[in-house]
Amino acid sequence: MTIQRTNGSLYTHIENRIATIEFGHPASNALPGELLNRMADTFRELSRNDQVRVIILKSEGERAFCAGASFDELMSISNQEEGTLFFSGFAKVINAMRTCTKPIIGRIQGKTVGGGVGLAAACDYCLATEAAAIKLSELTIGIGPFVIEPAVSRKIGLAAFEALSWKATDWQNAYWAKEKGLYAQVFEKISEVDKEVQFLAEKIASYHSNAVKALKKITWQGTDHWDTLLQERAKISGALVLSEFTKEKLKSFKK
Repeated sequence: MTIQRTNGSLYTHIENRIATIEFGHPASNALPGELLNRMADTFRELSRNDQVRVIILKSEGERAFCAGASFDELMSISNQEEGTLFFSGFAKVINAMRTCTKPIIGRIQGKTVGGGVGLAAACDYCLATEAAAIKLSELTIGIGPFVIEPAVSRKIGLAAFEALSWKATDWQNAYWAKEKGLYAQVFEKISEVDKEVQFLAEKIASYHSNAVKALKKITWQGTDHWDTLLQERAKISGALVLSEFTKEKLKSFKK
């Protein structure tokens, strides 16, 4: 199944009990609101699909994994309601990944920023290339990584999250991300990542489904309050994005 629109594409393929979700956007696989909502819906649907045992999340191309929030959409936000609605998209995706009964393998082939780091953190297991550097650049445009913080901190720890957030202009390489726990393995080539992702997915698909579901549930224990928490965080970001500081920064970045 493919959902293709001017603001992004989403492709879902199921074979041998393995579902692959591939998203894309011309702006380095950025995430506009509609694409976020479609992605959340897809995770929910696959969670209920008895023909699926494991999910692979990937993005198009060989460069950036995800550029985070769509700058065009951020610039178009004109009131608190619109701002909260947009950032709620990230909350919906993370919560859909969190509550999904199937383990999610992240295939990270290149650089990832902001909300893209949140996506990687919400995966249950990530494999990456050496090119998969990460950055939380939100402070540079007057907002913050508030919605994704719980997922990122859960994966790499609060200290590492703070290091990423305060040094908002700095990239951390894939081996730093592996050391902190975001990536489980790092490979030199995309072909090597793809081979290992497929091998792992096939292994997990062969395991007892109830045992896999139980393990997924246990590893996300203590996150039931995220439905409320992430929505509250979306309101914070939705208000900050309306500031003149942010509007000017977005304009300058676009130029």
